[in-house]
Amino acid sequence: MTPTIRLATEQDIPHLLPLMRQLAEFEQYIDAFAVTEEVLQTQGFRNDPPDFQALVADAGGTLVGMLVCYLVPFTATAKPTLYIKELYVSEAARGQQVGEQLMRAAAREATSRGCGGLRWTVAEWNEAGRRFYERLGAQAHPVWIDYGLSGEALTALATQEQVA
Repeated sequence: MTPTIRLATEQDIPHLLPLMRQLAEFEQYIDAFAVTEEVLQTQGFRNDPPDFQALVADAGGTLVGMLVCYLVPFTATAKPTLYIKELYVSEAARGQQVGEQLMRAAAREATSRGCGGLRWTVAEWNEAGRRFYERLGAQAHPVWIDYGLSGEALTALATQEQVA
């Protein structure tokens, strides 16, 4: 059965969370995974505007894939960017173009919102993911390197006194 790609609804939360957990296991951050049904409900469906939206691949009532994204409203191009935070297809649905369908739906969402781009990151070790994105026409950014602060480093920077 070819899945239908649609926006996730609040009723999808119990089926969306296991896909998110599977992605966390695949990407080896399950020990830091803190998403709950309540978090999804609040941040995705109750906050106004929501912190994220999700596209899901629905195969007859079973979610077999998801793409979680959010809008970066202002960039140097004076156009928003749709940022993909998570893309995951269940093992059983791989090889059936579900990921490609989700990416096409994200591209349609981006163009309908007047976005100047669609962006995401992929783990360096995820060679299959990188090949998949390149097959769609994506290119690794030749200039920018992804950085981040979290945990103790974030707290330390936030609590440092400004030096005059």
